[in-house]
Amino acid sequence: MKTAYQVLILCILFVVSWVSVVHAKLNIVATTPDLGSIVREIGKDKVEVTSIAKPTEDPHFVDAKPSFIVKLNKADMLIDGGLQLEIGWLPNLVTGARNQKILPGNPGYVVASAGVPVLELPASLDRARGDVHPLGNPHFMLDPLNGKIVATQICNRLCQIDEKNGSYYKINLKDFVARLDQKFSEWQKKTEPFHGTKIVTYHKTFPYFAKRFNLIVVGTLEPKPGIPPSPAHINQLIPMMKNEGVKLIVIEQFRERKIPEFVAEQTGAKVVILPIMVGGVKETDDYLSFFDYTINQLVSALNAKS
Repeated sequence: MKTAYQVLILCILFVVSWVSVVHAKLNIVATTPDLGSIVREIGKDKVEVTSIAKPTEDPHFVDAKPSFIVKLNKADMLIDGGLQLEIGWLPNLVTGARNQKILPGNPGYVVASAGVPVLELPASLDRARGDVHPLGNPHFMLDPLNGKIVATQICNRLCQIDEKNGSYYKINLKDFVARLDQKFSEWQKKTEPFHGTKIVTYHKTFPYFAKRFNLIVVGTLEPKPGIPPSPAHINQLIPMMKNEGVKLIVIEQFRERKIPEFVAEQTGAKVVILPIMVGGVKETDDYLSFFDYTINQLVSALNAKS
């Protein structure tokens, strides 16, 4: 009787072990929610995704918590945005994780910006110009067509490290690209009446978005990237905005509001507060809904100024 009971227990343990192996998911860590959202689109139920940066914070400055090291230690893949957006906090986390899979040069390490047409690549490096990214502007995910490039790259890498599910990933990629293309046509139609509109931003966060939707960024509230607005700069910016007929001041949701609102009062422009990552507001729980929300906010503000 005792022997039969032991055999039964062993059989149960075997079945549980077999089921857990069969249904094991790939552990993916993405540096930002945007990248995490796209991994979910491609991997769906085959992946478990963790995003490090909070959707409401400045991705340049992320609190590198020890819990992230644990996540990275168990990761099968790390999606790094690249262009040094995460340079201030990611390297120490990766070093502390001691996970060979996610080190540069290995299949589990993906640089999302690879293959993306980079904007604002500096001709020379000069700290007097502010916090300039030497590899170019890192906010490329704000161009939805770059999302297709990133999705394709992630799909290719998932197929490499998980060959048996390669067809599944490719089908999901095809579906995601088709839905994005359809949405992009809608976004273009909504923004078409406002092509050539001049805007001012707080930081150089929106060049990719502006270029894709034919907006013209004529200035920033920061005198130089990463340098807080100064009275001297604002005093120069206000008359320029009046002369250029600037209609919008676009700021990220984590910025202070006092200076943008003061400039708006002086120029007649409208302040528009936008999330810059998926999940920044409750209506933006994936990459496509993020752009739905952003475009609708922008168009609503421009219609109000018309």
